[in-house]
Amino acid sequence: MDVTFEVWALTVAGLCVLIGLDFFIGRKPHDVSFKEAGIWSGVWVALATAFGIGLLAVSGAGPAGEFFAGYVTEKSLSVDNLFVFVLIMSKFAVPSQYQQRVLSVGVLVALVLRAVFILLGAALISTFSWIFYIFGAFLIWTGWKLLQDARTGHDVEEYEESKLLKAAERRFGVADRYHGTKLWIRENGRRVMTPMLVVMLAIGSTDLLFALDSIPAIYGLTEEPYIVFTANAFALMGLRQLYFLIGGLLKRLVHLAYGLAIILGFIGVKLVLHALHESGVGVPEIGIPFSLGFIVLVLAVTTFTSLRATRRGTPADGPR
Repeated sequence: MDVTFEVWALTVAGLCVLIGLDFFIGRKPHDVSFKEAGIWSGVWVALATAFGIGLLAVSGAGPAGEFFAGYVTEKSLSVDNLFVFVLIMSKFAVPSQYQQRVLSVGVLVALVLRAVFILLGAALISTFSWIFYIFGAFLIWTGWKLLQDARTGHDVEEYEESKLLKAAERRFGVADRYHGTKLWIRENGRRVMTPMLVVMLAIGSTDLLFALDSIPAIYGLTEEPYIVFTANAFALMGLRQLYFLIGGLLKRLVHLAYGLAIILGFIGVKLVLHALHESGVGVPEIGIPFSLGFIVLVLAVTTFTSLRATRRGTPADGPR
């Protein structure tokens, strides 16, 4: 897929406009209603679908299929990330009217970090063909670890601050209450951080960890940096609204970890097979149509079994 500089520039400019629109929507602190979250979640999904259809019309079924497979995978990983966001919001007792501002900044930080990791991944792939073995092994290990956590009922009940975040709090100090959306205030003649800044730093550092799983996963579905970037961008946009839309549903997705473990392991195997094929080994490769169908099927089954289990009052076996 040959993407010109002009296309890249137009795409980035268009995404910047959409990001600006998202910030404009949430510029005034307020409690987000279910209706508002539902409408805007639908808008972002519709925009992603329209972009994929545009790829289909311009570049054919191959790139479009890669985009939709990447988008669905990244969106499902983003939903899993929302669990951690819920823990962070609870840990720092973020007032409901300020939560959308925190999430907006978190999404922006995530987009910047993903862009950096995408460029790094593209450089590694173009220079070292064996990097697919590393990516594949990492995803298989991540999927196995996630599956083991699910089977043992390992549950993260509370967000633990990183050492770096604790060091920043000791160095600058933290105000004892929120001051609107201000990040810094003067307290007893000293400039200190507000809890709002601490929460944003927590979200940002968490975004960095999320990118470590996300980027290798989508490079297992496509090697085209343009598709990797746009799939990530569309998956992240609307994440703020999705948080408010399915916030009450998150605790019911008790089997989501199983589904994500299977998907990450599947993509890891796909990467290893691709690396072997590129090395001249006569092994079959997994095509995008099968990958997209498999990912959608796994997510549908785990969502159905999760809702069925919680409706019947079955104890949750997953890490959520």
